[in-house]
Amino acid sequence: MEPFENRVAAGRQLAELLSDYRDRDDVIVLALPRGGVPVALEVARRLHAPLDLMLVRKLGVPGHEELAMGAIASGARVLNEDVILNCGISEYDLERETRAEEAELERRARRYRGDRPWPQLENRCVILVDDGIATGATMAVAARAVREQRPSELVIAVPVAPPATIERFAPLADRFVCPLKPMSFWAIGAWYRDFTQLSDEQVIAMMREADDLRGEQP
Repeated sequence: MEPFENRVAAGRQLAELLSDYRDRDDVIVLALPRGGVPVALEVARRLHAPLDLMLVRKLGVPGHEELAMGAIASGARVLNEDVILNCGISEYDLERETRAEEAELERRARRYRGDRPWPQLENRCVILVDDGIATGATMAVAARAVREQRPSELVIAVPVAPPATIERFAPLADRFVCPLKPMSFWAIGAWYRDFTQLSDEQVIAMMREADDLRGEQP
């Protein structure tokens, strides 16, 4: 299996697998920032669909923040009970981390979206996009948050994910689209030649580009 050149190339390949959603007026693409935004922008561009954000934050284990004990989105939280138990996480530490990440969610919402109203998802086809899935904590909470708004269809679309994760996510979505399913996964970045981390400014610029594209659509 060959890695993707970058997130833009991954988004173009993903869009090809989603071509049956092109030009549908009920479709909306939601990106998980930051890495999912350039992927989702290419999907939205090729499907002629609006793009918005699904803001999610990982809940890192104190002192080992790269290890996820869960994740939060607006109005939803998913916990990794095995990690919490094995690491001896107290309720106090869990709630403190949750409050800190909720504050970061609010900051990112203001920074990335300004005062734009949040889109209504009820009875719409929602395509959730990220640049890949590893543990799946952030995508799981994103899917749960979308489900609570009663979409007509929920599609999870990512360029790369291990088969075991895809199988675990099957009950969360109506459809799971993923072109690259390596048995030896290691990490999302291993499947991109260019996996440069994005800045807030780049995300903001991409969202402005999405708004411009929406204005050009018939």
